[in-house]
Amino acid sequence: MTAPAIRVERLGKRYRLAHAQEGAPYRTLRESIMTFAAAPFRKRGSVEEFWALDDVSFEVQPGEVVGVIGRNGAGKSTLLKILSRITKPTTGRVELNGRVGSLLEVGTGFHPELTGRENVYLNGSILGMSRAEIARKFDEIVAFAEVEKFLDTPVKRYSSGMYVRLAFAVAAHLEPEILIIDEVLAVGDAVFQRRCINRMAELSRSGRSLIFVSHQLDIIKKLCKRGVRLVRGRIEDAGPIEQVIQNYQSDYRELDQTTDAITGYRTGNGKARFERLKLIGQDRAPTGDLRSGQRLAVEIEIGAQQRVEGASIGLVLRTLEGARIVSSLTEEVGFTVALEPGPNAFVCSFEPLPLRPGRTLALELWLFDGDVLDHVDVARIVDVVEGEPTEYSSRADQGALLCPYTWARRAPQ
Repeated sequence: MTAPAIRVERLGKRYRLAHAQEGAPYRTLRESIMTFAAAPFRKRGSVEEFWALDDVSFEVQPGEVVGVIGRNGAGKSTLLKILSRITKPTTGRVELNGRVGSLLEVGTGFHPELTGRENVYLNGSILGMSRAEIARKFDEIVAFAEVEKFLDTPVKRYSSGMYVRLAFAVAAHLEPEILIIDEVLAVGDAVFQRRCINRMAELSRSGRSLIFVSHQLDIIKKLCKRGVRLVRGRIEDAGPIEQVIQNYQSDYRELDQTTDAITGYRTGNGKARFERLKLIGQDRAPTGDLRSGQRLAVEIEIGAQQRVEGASIGLVLRTLEGARIVSSLTEEVGFTVALEPGPNAFVCSFEPLPLRPGRTLALELWLFDGDVLDHVDVARIVDVVEGEPTEYSSRADQGALLCPYTWARRAPQ
């Protein structure tokens, strides 16, 4: 019988967090709380103890692609760091049968002062490959990453997109037996993501094992036959990916829909962040639902740490699986976004939306200026309810409605 590529037995990871002293920066406490949100806490004097992972056990067979999903703070990143041997577990054990390549976050495994070329060889050496082996794959890696012009430039000057393209190309083309990938692929564009998916499928067919963490459920469905869902550091359920995703989607209902504050899973460099969101119905009153055939305004408040010129705001109404229904982008309508330090408020107004009643949709937000400043995967969950019938046009090739919209700036409240 073939041994599993990955065997995780009774895995646990405990952290201790000292109470902030009076006068300590608020940011440190806030970041600590956000990092470990929803984890079970136990107090001991001036130190709080929590388990990011608790009694986690599962196996991954050779050639299997397993999707790990869960809300922010569920323990996904901690699990991947342990599997990648970046962090030691507190309890339990992990068996890895084969060479491991990992792509956890932008910058992991790269030396910022070295060039792209030098980092390719550095990463290959870390994986245990000879210089001759790396050289045979070098041209293929560079072509996939599309960084030929910047190959001899220190990677500290790369954009986040360039960084991720090269990092993924190295991890996927030096052919480790086990490949571990976090949500970092969300930084890439749609074309690059498709190439990554195809490459991961090729690796699986060749007998490589993959663990893939993503909030993009459509990608998880395409790649994985089996899934693991984490809730507060424990495995809530594991099995066929369709069932695991269905259970995960039910968790969305636990999001707090009674406040304007945005608390969903987010990525980005944090120079500016979405802080508040309010849906305004056709009657100009706040609403938690979308009415078919009626107008909708989305009011957004963005907090900026510094002045940002030439930013773009993207708003996507999509299914819970990730299929885009309606999208809006400020630059497409010539609306200029300049962010001042502090609160900035905007409103996107849609013409009547011909949405089918009975669907549940997610509102996704993007903010970028070349790099991703903030991306909120699920800012709101909304039900589409009966409204008014309306004429509409659609593009079957994209599966999206062509709905007119406008953007405007307003005074922060």
